[in-house]
Amino acid sequence: MSGTVFVLGAVFVGVALLVVAVAMLMRDRSISQMEDRLNTLTGKGDKSEGSLAELTQIIAQQKGEGKGVLDSLFAKWFNLPRLFSQADVTMSVAKFMGLCLGVGVVGFMVTGIAGVSLAFAPVVGILFAMLPLFWLTFRRKRRLKKFAAQLPEALELVARALRAGHSLAAGFRLVSSEMSQPIGGEFGRVFEEQNLGIPFEEALDGLTERVPNLDLRFFATAVILQRQTGGDLAEILDKIGNLVRERFKIWGQVQALTGEGRLSGIVLLALPPMLFVAVYRMNPDYLMLLFTDDLGKKMLIGGILMQLLGALVIRKIVNIRV
Repeated sequence: MSGTVFVLGAVFVGVALLVVAVAMLMRDRSISQMEDRLNTLTGKGDKSEGSLAELTQIIAQQKGEGKGVLDSLFAKWFNLPRLFSQADVTMSVAKFMGLCLGVGVVGFMVTGIAGVSLAFAPVVGILFAMLPLFWLTFRRKRRLKKFAAQLPEALELVARALRAGHSLAAGFRLVSSEMSQPIGGEFGRVFEEQNLGIPFEEALDGLTERVPNLDLRFFATAVILQRQTGGDLAEILDKIGNLVRERFKIWGQVQALTGEGRLSGIVLLALPPMLFVAVYRMNPDYLMLLFTDDLGKKMLIGGILMQLLGALVIRKIVNIRV
């Protein structure tokens, strides 16, 4: 039994390494070539190597260059590169897929070594392979939440810079130098992009794509309209900042009122899997009927579907948009 598990694990590892190797060989090197050209044109040599590398990546991302086959495929269908950008993860699609495969192989082999039935090994391997995706989603959500909390202060800082007689670009540069990540880096990227010749409206549009925040889209729309029609932009930014702060207050009240429902949902969703594991450890033959008997398989599928449906209903109840 253990020999079969190790053979299957070795085959799994071999295929995973082959996929990663092929993906790495098919990567495009145009970013490095573009960096060399910028070094030659600017004549700065190695003094600005780090900044040129960053600016080159910005231009390549704007033009869709510097991507391998896997990057282009996932950018078109699964949009993993955008998730990397929103989560501030410097990782290619090929490396991420290799990480998922590696973690899946570890989960598959741990199941066999632990003496659990081989029927659970593929399921455990798939769950382990999804852990990097869960981590990426959690990191993205935490970063976007921090950005939303920093946005009112950034808008007020830009408004004060405008009242002091500075330009809008100088206000963005002030935010990038005075505030921490992630909003400092994102505003600084907009400033660097417009310095490279990208129109300010396009740079703002790219910011709203990287950071899917409704208040940020209001801000970008206000800036674009003001640049086209004129008006007091500082006053508009103050109003948007106050609106965001009031929304955070209401959101905090909603979270407090729905706390009991969210906790009940967590308990109800976690109880069946935990009970399944406990019964399996005490009497495995009692639960194997769910996998061997036809009626048991139907009951298992029905239970999983009802669990997912209950999770969606609970999420719909407690997730109140403000």
